[in-house]
Formats: sequence, structure tokens, C-alpha cells
Amino acid sequence: MFVPGLIERKRDGGELSAAEWRDLLAAYSDGQVPDYQMSALLMAVFLKGAGREETAGLLDGMMGSGSRLDFSRLGKPVIDKHSTGGVGDKVSLVLAPLVAACGVAVPMMSGRGLGHTGGTLDKLESIPGFRTSLTLAETMKQMERIGCALIGQTPEIAPVDKKLYALRDVTATVECIPLISASIMSKKLSEGLTGLVLDVKLGSGAFITDPEKSRLLARTMIDLGKDRGCPTVALLTAMDRPLGRSAGNALEVEESVNALKGQGPDDLMEVTMAEAVEMLLLAGRKSPAEARSELDKALKSGAAARKFQEIIEAQDGNPAVVDDPAILPQAQEVEVYKAPVAGTVLQVEPRTIGKAVVQMGGGRAKTDDVVDPTVGFVISARPGQRVAKGEPLASIYAKDTAGIELARAALGKAIRIGEGTPEMLPLIADRMT
Repeated sequence: MFVPGLIERKRDGGELSAAEWRDLLAAYSDGQVPDYQMSALLMAVFLKGAGREETAGLLDGMMGSGSRLDFSRLGKPVIDKHSTGGVGDKVSLVLAPLVAACGVAVPMMSGRGLGHTGGTLDKLESIPGFRTSLTLAETMKQMERIGCALIGQTPEIAPVDKKLYALRDVTATVECIPLISASIMSKKLSEGLTGLVLDVKLGSGAFITDPEKSRLLARTMIDLGKDRGCPTVALLTAMDRPLGRSAGNALEVEESVNALKGQGPDDLMEVTMAEAVEMLLLAGRKSPAEARSELDKALKSGAAARKFQEIIEAQDGNPAVVDDPAILPQAQEVEVYKAPVAGTVLQVEPRTIGKAVVQMGGGRAKTDDVVDPTVGFVISARPGQRVAKGEPLASIYAKDTAGIELARAALGKAIRIGEGTPEMLPLIADRMT
């Protein structure tokens, strides 16, 4: 294989065949292609794009570098969900046990925080003892026993994707639709799914802020799923304000526990239920009404909350957090943030909130940073709400006074109060199949 020729062809706007991508990634995985050549090719893809066949070749090469799960012996639908990430997006923590309580197998493979966005694994690991690094064998046993597992990417799943992402991270080629799509779908399709729901975020707090690029990302992943026999549905949801009230790892777990008892914030419940309905439809329910009725029953009966306890206990965490969230780690400093003026809340800007959580220690600036699960915000202020001067708008949770000061400044920037009507995206803007 003459790699410089492939780089030159891609650099000049040509295409590599699916077979060439598969062979190239196999050679790279085996150490036969150096990082500098692969970095050059990734930059060419970033600049010139990749067509459907090329992206499929990338996907197959990533999947072919590792193992795949096979849940066929479970005798039930296997459905997962992926979100492109946002501030306060704790949907996965509610969605997985809720859908699993309805008899669907949910092998949810998630990631860690990226930039200003929170990560499902970091949130779960704020539960004392919770272990996200299950092997494939452990995952299979847990799926057979309780029908759900909440795990990180294992070394056996698409290992070349992890190598490629490390290169993309240091060569400014992360935000590339074909590369993002192939990366996400390589992990999801390696789970042996019979259906997949995508939550693609729109707005200032989304990982991709251009709505047309978000739609293209959704379309590309839907096509990859379809071509590999995995029906895929995408919901485009709002991230021009935080989802729910809490932002920060332990705080979001507590809110998720409340949601599993049917007591979550309206926006969180609406997005969660919409995605859960889609998962049950992919699992064979005949209508949205039938699916919604089943989900409501799982919440009201306590089955969803009990399923979360089962998952926590199976993964070595303390299941008592579902009955007593005070078991979660607690912040050292707490302060109420009050409205500096009277008026209408015109904006609660999510990216500013997310960056503040990271700066307070609740996320990572570097991959080896240790996350503080206790820090973050609980924000009661909502766009369109009338507030009086001095009215509480949020609570700050920090590890020290410096964190309180940082958070106070961030809230002053993020929560904009004035006169008029705020412009907001629909909570669920579109459904794509």
C-alpha cells in the first residue's frame, strides 16, 4: 500500500474506495502506517470531505479493528441511544433504565465530558463505587441478567477509532462530519443493535453550533445505520439553554433519580419521553400512544427507579442513592445567586455554564485531570420568566470560595435579564428517519 498516493489523491479532492479505507485502517492498527501519514490523510478528509462510500469504508475499518457484541440469544430487541452532548444533558441516565424496565435490552455505551459538555460516564462515576469499565464478557453477563449496562468504550470495541481520535484531537480535525459519524457509529453498530436513536443538539450550547451541519451529521449517521441494517432515528433537540435545572456530575445524578420517579423538570421529561417512545417503536411497539402508556406505567410503578438500582448494584455502585441522593458526594461551598435587576430572563446561555463547570473542576481541561463530582449549578431561572430584583435564580456548588467567585461571574454573564420576549428553539425541533 502506497500511502503517499492515497494522501495526494484525497488532498486533490479525489476519493478513496471503501476497500482502500478498510485496508488502510487495518495497516494503521497493525502499526504499518505511521501517525504522521494518518494525520495528513485526516486533515485532507477534514478539508475535502468524504462521500457516503468513503464514510462507510471508514466505519467498516473502525469496526473491523475490534470485537463486536452479539445479543441475539437474548431474544429481545437491542436498542441504544446516542447524544451529541450538551449542558445539563442527563437524558441517558434516565432513558436507559426506563426503557430497560419496559423489557428492551439497552447496552448503552457512553463517553466522558468533551469541552464544555458533560459526559455520562463522569456523572455515573459520581455514584460511590460505580464502575463503568466493564469488559465485553462482563457486559454480556449483565445484559443477560438485567437487560441493561451503562459502560464506556472497551479496549475490544473499535480500538483504531480511539487511536484516530487521539490524532484528531491534537491536529484540529475533530469537527469533521464524516469522521464524527464513522467514529460514533463504529461503536454503536459494534453493539449488535437492532435499532438506534440519535439526539442531535441544536443551538449555542451544542458541540456543533451550525444547524445545517447538525442536520448533515444526523443524516450521515442515519444512512450509515440503514446501510448496516440498523434502523436509526434522529431527534433534533434544543441546546440554546441548559437541559433540566442541574449542571454538574453529582447534581445531575440527583436530578436523574428524581426524573426516574416522575419528578424531573418538564423539559428533561419531555426530551427523555420522546426518545424513549422512539426506542420502543424501534423495539416493535405499534404506536406512540402504546409506547407512552408503557413508559408512564414504568415510572409510576417504580419499575424504572428499581431498574436503575439494579444497574448500580450490578456495576459495584451504592444503589441506596436512589432512595437517598444525599449519599452522593457533596460540595464544600454553596451560595444562592440572586437577580441583580428586575425584568424578564431573556437567555440562560449554556456554553458559558458548561465552561464554568469545567473551570470549577467538574470537567477536564486535560485528559488526565481528576474530576470533582460535587461542583456545578442548579438553575431555576428559565427564559421568559419574570423575576424581581434579589429573587433567587440559581444555586452554586463549589469546592472553595474561588470557585464561588468564578461561578458567580459566569452566571452574571450567562443569565441575561431585560425587557422583551426571548427567542428560543423548539425543545424538539425535528424528527429525521
